[in-house]
Amino acid sequence: MAQLLIFARAKWDWKLAIAHCDHKWRIDSTDNAHHVQKLSNGWGLPFYLRTTEIDLVSEAAARNWRYKMLAEMAIEAACQIVVTGHTQSDRAETVLYNLVRGSGTNGLQSLTWQRFLSSNIQLIRPLLNISRNETSEFCQELNLPIWQDHTNQILTYRRNRIREELIPYLRQHFNPAVEKALAQTAELLTADVDYLELQASQFWDTCEPKINRVDLLQHHLAIQRRATHQFLSYYLPQTPDFNDVQRFLQLLSAPGRSQSSPFIGGWKAEVEHPFIYLRQGFVSS
Repeated sequence: MAQLLIFARAKWDWKLAIAHCDHKWRIDSTDNAHHVQKLSNGWGLPFYLRTTEIDLVSEAAARNWRYKMLAEMAIEAACQIVVTGHTQSDRAETVLYNLVRGSGTNGLQSLTWQRFLSSNIQLIRPLLNISRNETSEFCQELNLPIWQDHTNQILTYRRNRIREELIPYLRQHFNPAVEKALAQTAELLTADVDYLELQASQFWDTCEPKINRVDLLQHHLAIQRRATHQFLSYYLPQTPDFNDVQRFLQLLSAPGRSQSSPFIGGWKAEVEHPFIYLRQGFVSS
């Protein structure tokens, strides 16, 4: 589950460092970290390591912790860019993983080419057009040492089951180039998401927790949902789910003084026409 990442600093005068996150999910995770450190020392590059001190109970928790640590290490290394080795295969797997979880377009766009980890740390994934088989062949041709992660064969991890069982089945029975097709779908959805996010952002701002429901009601449900999700995400302590968004949207056409049931964190939405206000101080259920 740990992975190798590369930091790069400055636009033209590139300086590299290697960072590694140890999730402590494997009995050989310490050996894995030493392997990466040995590579880094052999290449004369600075090495940064983070080892979790908490129990990462899910893949989502591990991912959140990992990106937080990467941002910290980038700051420590005085670097502005984090580069990961995610491939086209990873992107295809993420599309399927999020699809079966019931994700919307945000989840199905999966791994994007770049995004910000913080206000001044950028994450870049330059290998999204290259399959895992191609990166493996590249390493073999250059005699680069490869660490075999045996946990990739453990099917209790859902992503492993997608990789080892579902994608081979789809490749054999539906589309030999299924990884490429799924990655292309993610790429198409990325442009759609970017456009919808921009349109939805016009209906609220950070100055006051309110939305003009008259304006929002005139637009398509897709914009209503996305604007509401953006708005709630900004104020609530955790990302709103589908039910949270639906509860808020019911207030678009509700009578004045109508209220939602409490959201997480004690927030509640209330109609004061023409606005819906989000206010804190309620006991959440």
